[in-house]
Amino acid sequence: MADGILVVAEHLGGKLSDITFEMLGKAKALSGAGGDVTVLLIAGDASMAAELGAADTVAIVEGDGLADFNPESYGAALGAAVEAKSPRLVMVGYTAMGMDLASTLAVKRNLPHATFCLDVAIGDSITATSQCYGGKINVTTDLGAGPCVVSMLAGAAPADAGRAEGTPSTESLPAPASAGKIRFKRLIEPEAGDVDITAQEILVAVGRGIGSKDDIEVAEDLAEELDAAVAGSRPLIDAGWLPKTRQVGKSGLKVAPKLYLALGISGAPEHIEGMKSSATIVAVNSDKQAPIFNFAHYGMVADLFDVCEELTEALQERKG
Repeated sequence: MADGILVVAEHLGGKLSDITFEMLGKAKALSGAGGDVTVLLIAGDASMAAELGAADTVAIVEGDGLADFNPESYGAALGAAVEAKSPRLVMVGYTAMGMDLASTLAVKRNLPHATFCLDVAIGDSITATSQCYGGKINVTTDLGAGPCVVSMLAGAAPADAGRAEGTPSTESLPAPASAGKIRFKRLIEPEAGDVDITAQEILVAVGRGIGSKDDIEVAEDLAEELDAAVAGSRPLIDAGWLPKTRQVGKSGLKVAPKLYLALGISGAPEHIEGMKSSATIVAVNSDKQAPIFNFAHYGMVADLFDVCEELTEALQERKG
């Protein structure tokens, strides 16, 4: 039977992502039942490997076409690593990169694959708990004895658990023979906006519950009284109601203000990944089942317009 756990590391600009440490911490907790933990580091370097002290082994793949993420070449590298290591469980982040890699690996090797995973357990069989319908339902899937693939949601486990000190052994794995047909050209980063939301101590964030572009003015009025900036979830940015530089989430910016006021935001995993590190999260939503309440420190089931108007008036009276 296959044994061990293989964690696929993610990095950008020379920096390992939080999801890597989240998965590594979870894998280490499972290692008693699942064997040794190996981190697959594609196109990484020694400094990155040194950060992965919680792993038993760091397997590094280097070669042409791997300097920047490419789904074909990275997918081939992952497939070769699975062939060489024969892990019982492969853990991949449910991210833009991970979605390319995990599904391709599962299909090509005919492996069971669970996505949107909040948790995974190893016993006689491997079970995964997945989030469905925006977090309103959790489903547990029996993936069999292994091998299998799980795509872990960002924030499902604490990153600190994977940042343990240690000196894992390192090994080199062969790069794929061909880079494939896809070629990486360049990384296009968004232009700087009028406000850097990552530097704000207070953010007033709005979601689809705001209703219309004109109604964002209510949040702007509150933000002005709080000396804060307005941010938004992806649907508002996609609709053109706020600029891309105000987007919080996996495909936007990660923020960690002292206060994050979430107005009409449901709490989809994509958004949670971008604001989960906020010191204090206050959520206002008319849907008492909204997943945002699972992450908020304080929550109110109410109409966001009523709350905004009352808070704005109270702050104005306090200022005199």
